[in-house]
Amino acid sequence: MELETKCIHSGYSPKNGESRMIPIIQSTTFKYDTSEDMGKLFDLEASGYFYTRLQNPTNDMVAAKIAALEGGTAAMLTSSGQAASFFSVFNLANNGDHVVVSSSIYGGTFNLFNVTMRKMGIDFTFVDPDCTDAELEAAFKPNTKCVFGETISNPSLFVFDIERFAKAAHAHGVPLIVDNTFATPINCRPFEWGADIVIHSTTKYMDGHDATVGGVIVDSGKFDWMAHADKFPGLCTPDESYHGIVYATKFGNAGAFITKATAQLMRDFGSIQAPMNAFLLNLGLESLPLRIAKHCANGQALAEFLSKSDKVAWVNYPGLPGNKYYERAKKYLPNGSCGVVSFGLKGGRAAAEKFMKNLKMGMIATHVADARTCCLHPANATHRQLSAEELKAAGIPEEMIRFSCGIENIKDLLEDVQNALAAV
Repeated sequence: MELETKCIHSGYSPKNGESRMIPIIQSTTFKYDTSEDMGKLFDLEASGYFYTRLQNPTNDMVAAKIAALEGGTAAMLTSSGQAASFFSVFNLANNGDHVVVSSSIYGGTFNLFNVTMRKMGIDFTFVDPDCTDAELEAAFKPNTKCVFGETISNPSLFVFDIERFAKAAHAHGVPLIVDNTFATPINCRPFEWGADIVIHSTTKYMDGHDATVGGVIVDSGKFDWMAHADKFPGLCTPDESYHGIVYATKFGNAGAFITKATAQLMRDFGSIQAPMNAFLLNLGLESLPLRIAKHCANGQALAEFLSKSDKVAWVNYPGLPGNKYYERAKKYLPNGSCGVVSFGLKGGRAAAEKFMKNLKMGMIATHVADARTCCLHPANATHRQLSAEELKAAGIPEEMIRFSCGIENIKDLLEDVQNALAAV
């Protein structure tokens, strides 16, 4: 099936007389006839469900659909994109280990790694996504367990060179994890460029309706864990909390990573996505190809409009000729990048504040990738605590506006922007 068809049909095939829609299994527990039947589940000897803190049928159906969209072998829904970021790394790196990370990742993920996970004893080296080969090579250490990057970074809109970072990771015997939230599998499938694990904040384009918070982790099933068994004892040596099971040998490359993440991390942290949220996420997935095309068309039109305004100092959008990542975007994102445009006004912070006050349709919100147009002035919101110098160093100058185009008619969207610019 093509992607548009998978968005509708993958993950769930109803039998004769069964519900056509994915059913919502709104239950914490599941009944079994004998203790022996349940015991097989706890030994990972049989498939099934016993407690929704670990797994739920509704969640697994939706996760299977996303795995099909990405071209992966297994997937797991989480309660948020942050949980997906945490689980994907913590499933491999523990106290005393090291991770290489692109410095242009989403600020929330940066803080998760640089602050919270450092407290857990994990070391992180942040590298410029456009660093030299020598700088990238120097970032690796003997205890490096994975590399992490973002297909299109939020909000800087850097386009990650997936193939290059995958080759570097594999040369050191570790997997590449890619956050594919902004591109979605409709515009980029990182596994085809060498990535090993893909994550999403499903809160964004996948849901697309400002309705549910969630995340997902997808495994390509291609990384050979046993070939690097010394680096990944959690996958390649017995897990005594599950009667000595060795995930990599029992479940193979196709299932080891997600099974361990479920059996260990979801068991202990319980960051499960609610079944009702998974059901709503599935509704968003069904229209994802249609919405992504509209988001990208609106983003391209807005970027071109802003680039011609004498009140705009600069525009950052990968689809604009002359953009730093234009050629790279043509390689990884030939059908379009996303609906988010970053730009700066010539009048600095004061001009940005005036612009925001005069928007009528654009919703002022921290959210992005929604059916509704969302707009944010980071210097006055998410990065409010930083000084002008700190903002510049972070790549978030005072005059910057992050504009997430919804799927409204482009004439209305441009008129709203034009009127707000006129007031500046």
